[in-house]
Amino acid sequence: MDWVTALPASGENSYNARLVIVDRYSKTPIFLPCHKDDTAINTGLLLWSRVIAHTGLFKNIISNRDPKFLSSLWTNLHRFFGSKLSFSTAYHPKKDGLAERMIQTLEDMIRRFCAYGLEFKDSDGSTHDWCTLIPELELAYKKSVHSSTGQTPAMLEKGWNPRLPADTLRKDLIDIHPTASSFKVMLDKVKHHEKQSINDAFEYAKQKWDKSHKVPDFKVGDLVLVSTLNFIISKAQRNLNILIGEVENKHPTLPVSLIKPYQPTEKQLIPLSNPTPLTVPPVEQDEDKKIKKVIKERRLGGKNQREYLVGYRNPVHEEEWLAESEIPDSDKLLRRFRHQRRPQA
Repeated sequence: MDWVTALPASGENSYNARLVIVDRYSKTPIFLPCHKDDTAINTGLLLWSRVIAHTGLFKNIISNRDPKFLSSLWTNLHRFFGSKLSFSTAYHPKKDGLAERMIQTLEDMIRRFCAYGLEFKDSDGSTHDWCTLIPELELAYKKSVHSSTGQTPAMLEKGWNPRLPADTLRKDLIDIHPTASSFKVMLDKVKHHEKQSINDAFEYAKQKWDKSHKVPDFKVGDLVLVSTLNFIISKAQRNLNILIGEVENKHPTLPVSLIKPYQPTEKQLIPLSNPTPLTVPPVEQDEDKKIKKVIKERRLGGKNQREYLVGYRNPVHEEEWLAESEIPDSDKLLRRFRHQRRPQA
């Protein structure tokens, strides 16, 4: 989930932002009107009344490190619910690439739609704009085939595609009520602009991704240059090249965005010795997030319930609090943790 902010004020409550939520399985989006300065409790109440009441509780939430998502209220609220919070990190900001690209595409789509300045006036003279009309955009997106699934989000979520108001308008009826007539004219415009916004957003996202994400074809034994972006470097080594090599240490997981193929040249700043062929052992599927040790423990609400702060072997994953039931091989790890805490005689 993420926010689309800096939108023109709309509606009786002068909404200037949208909270965008995407279901990872079906790709179903939810656009919630809000204010960019909403607090964690405002966001929590919005989720409770507009989302959880219809979908049930979340099992896992992926988001950025917005202060609202990091607040003690937000983290404790979801701890009570049993929902896991996953945050992007400085070591691996693209924690879930698919979700991130999806959010960016939806944000672009909403901005394009709002930029058309669509509005209509009712018989009372009140003006209705994007805040009233954007549910039609949400419905249209749910009915659009997603490239990664080959299905529409609505079909995967509900098993059927919704009827869009703009698709069912009858043009053979005589206009009687001025507000209904005005709304019908506006829906005709919305039908065109919603399709344009969706298509343009997808095309822009595809071009941007293809341009900046050309993944090299790495093979076992290839030499690579590794970015020093997340390295802890002493002052005396601040002038070290941004990319360094030769790296012989093996690591089960490394973001491909932080490495590039090594192509030797005659003028090499750091000459490479003759590399010794490496035999890389197969990596288990769960090696990427294997727990290294238990660091701390804490009680929850004074009850006989505990959570443990765990550290992972892969440094791209930050430490997080888990219940004992969520820790694989917990008996061994907790026994070692308690033994280390025991006072030495």
